[in-house]
Amino acid sequence: MTDLDAVVHGASELVVGPDGSGRALETVEDGAVAVVDGTVAAVGPTEDVTREYPPGNARRAVDAGGRAVLPGFVDPHTHGLFAGDRSDEFAAKLRGKSYQDILAEGGGILRTVRAVRDADDETLLSNLLGHLDTMLAHGTTTVEVKSGYGLDTETELQMLRVIDRADDRHPVDVVPTFMGAHAVPEGRDADDYTDEVVEEQIPAVESQGVADFCDVFCEEGVFSVAQSRRVLEAGAEAGLTPKVHAEELAHIGGTQLAAEMGATSADHLLYATEEDIDALVEASVTPVLLPGTAFGLGADYADAGAFLESGAPVAVATDFNPNCHSHSMGFAMALSCVEMRMTPAEALVAGTRNAALALDREDGSGTLREGAPADLLVLDAPTHVHVPYQYGTNVVDTVLADGAVVCEDGRTTYE
Repeated sequence: MTDLDAVVHGASELVVGPDGSGRALETVEDGAVAVVDGTVAAVGPTEDVTREYPPGNARRAVDAGGRAVLPGFVDPHTHGLFAGDRSDEFAAKLRGKSYQDILAEGGGILRTVRAVRDADDETLLSNLLGHLDTMLAHGTTTVEVKSGYGLDTETELQMLRVIDRADDRHPVDVVPTFMGAHAVPEGRDADDYTDEVVEEQIPAVESQGVADFCDVFCEEGVFSVAQSRRVLEAGAEAGLTPKVHAEELAHIGGTQLAAEMGATSADHLLYATEEDIDALVEASVTPVLLPGTAFGLGADYADAGAFLESGAPVAVATDFNPNCHSHSMGFAMALSCVEMRMTPAEALVAGTRNAALALDREDGSGTLREGAPADLLVLDAPTHVHVPYQYGTNVVDTVLADGAVVCEDGRTTYE
C-alpha cells in the first residue's frame, strides 16, 4: 500500500475527540491511527487497525509504546507576528505599573507598531518562523496569526504577506486574520482612523487576497461598538469573516455585536454577562477564552463554567503576543483547569475541536476521526491529563502534520 503515509500504534490512550456531550472524550485503549494521503484513514484498537494497515507498509511507523496520542492542538487566537522586545514592560508591571500607564509612556501595542514598521520582510518572517517552531514543539499544528501591528495600509499588507509566506514554509497550518483595528495610531482620532480602515485598508486587503478573517478590538478607549460594527461590516462585504475582541477590560457590548454579526468567535469575554452568553449560543458564535492574558496581567479570569453550562463550545487559546509571551497551548490548558476550573477533558476539547470551530474548520480538525487532517501528537506520558498536570513541562514528544513526522524528541525535523 504505497499511499500509506503513517501508522501510529500501541497508544495507551488514543483520544479521538469529544464525545456526544462535547465535553468528555471518546478514547481508545491500546489504540492506533492509520494515515493515507494526509488524512486519517482508520482509528481504533491497534490489533484491528494494523491488520488492515500493517505498519511495515507505511512510509513511517511510530510505536507509541504505551504513550498517549492526541489530536494536534489548535491555537485560534495569537498576535504571533511582531518585532522588538518588551520584557522591560513585564518588569515594570511587577513594580506596579498598569498596562494603561505603560501605554501612556509610549509602550504597549504602539511600541510594537514602531518596531514592526522598522522591520523588513525577512526579519519579520524569521521571527514568525522561530515562533512557529516553538509552537510546533509544544504540539500546535494549526494557529491563527493576526496582523494589527502596522496600523497603516502598507504595513498591514506587509504583515499579511509575511504570514502567508510563513504558511507556505512551515508545517504548522497558519490562518491569517486582518486586524487593522487593533489600536488607534499615535496622533490619530478613532473615528478618522476607522474611516481609513474601512475605506482604504479593507479594500487593499481584499485585493491582496490573503486574510480569512477580520478582527476588531471592541473595547473602552479603543473602538466603540459603532466603530467596530463599521469595520466588521466592511470586512464582511470584502469576504472576511468577522471576529471580535470583546469584553476584555470592560463591558461595552462587543459580545452582542459578535452575535449580531454572526462572528466565528468572540474572544476574551472576561466581562460577558449571562445575556451575552445566551446570545453567543443562539448565534453559534464560539467563545474563545484566553487565560494566559489574565495570568500575565494578574487579572481576573473568564467564567468558563458559565459558558460550559450554557452549552457553548468553549475554546481556549494562548493569545501569544509581546504582552503575553507564551507559545504553549499546554500551559493555556493548565491555566484553564487550575484558574477556570475546567476538567482536563474540557480543556483538551477547548484546545482542539472547539478551537477549530473558532477558525471555521469543519473538516474534522482537532479530532482524529476518519477523514480528518492527520495532525496528531504522541506524548511522553500515558494520558491526556498529563498535559495540564505537568504544567511546567512540555510533554509533547512527537508531532505529525498531515501524516508526516515534523517534530521528534522535542526537536523539529521538517525541511
